[in-house]
Amino acid sequence: MVSFKAASLLACSAVSGVLAIPATLLPRQSITSSTTGTNNGYYYSVYIEENTGATYTNGAAGEYTLDWSSSAVDVVAGKGWATGSDRTITYSANGFTPSGDSLLSVYGWTTSPLHEYYIIETYGSYNPGSAGTHVGTVTSDGSTYDIYTNTRTNAPSIQGTQTFVQFLSIRQSKRTSGTVTTANHFNAWAKLGLTLGTFNYQIMAIEGYESSGSATVTVS
Repeated sequence: MVSFKAASLLACSAVSGVLAIPATLLPRQSITSSTTGTNNGYYYSVYIEENTGATYTNGAAGEYTLDWSSSAVDVVAGKGWATGSDRTITYSANGFTPSGDSLLSVYGWTTSPLHEYYIIETYGSYNPGSAGTHVGTVTSDGSTYDIYTNTRTNAPSIQGTQTFVQFLSIRQSKRTSGTVTTANHFNAWAKLGLTLGTFNYQIMAIEGYESSGSATVTVS
């Protein structure tokens, strides 16, 4: 997870950045292989490592459903915005009771400098920060979040194979619905010298690594 256990998660971001021109899909159309696109005014990104074992379905507005199994190996999918910002994000993830290694997070990338970032609201059997470096905490939206960094060397990214640092905020009081004030995290990271660059995409994502689960997520 979070590229600490395998490089496949980062491949998701690389795929999202280089796929063909996104297509606008009809509501409720199911997706079973890696792609990006727009739907009902929202951007979405889907990565399914084995192109089997997972189904992503766009719903109305900012809603999507993801069903996945371990045969997908690594799946990362979500809906949000083609360009990130310090927006306040409201979300719910109905039925998010996954088996094994998985997480629910605000997820995105920046460039110049290149960074991959997570604001993790809940996770399964594997703590995404366990292989990183703990650098501080931030209190936001009713909980303390632990802040971690992890350097990825010659790893896939939205700019091809690169060396870059991941930033993570991991919520101590897990939840599956609420509001994420992203500016609180970005400001806390900056005070620790963790400076983001120019925003690329930003989504409310589910990730599952060799796990299974199902959830319907709504983001706005």
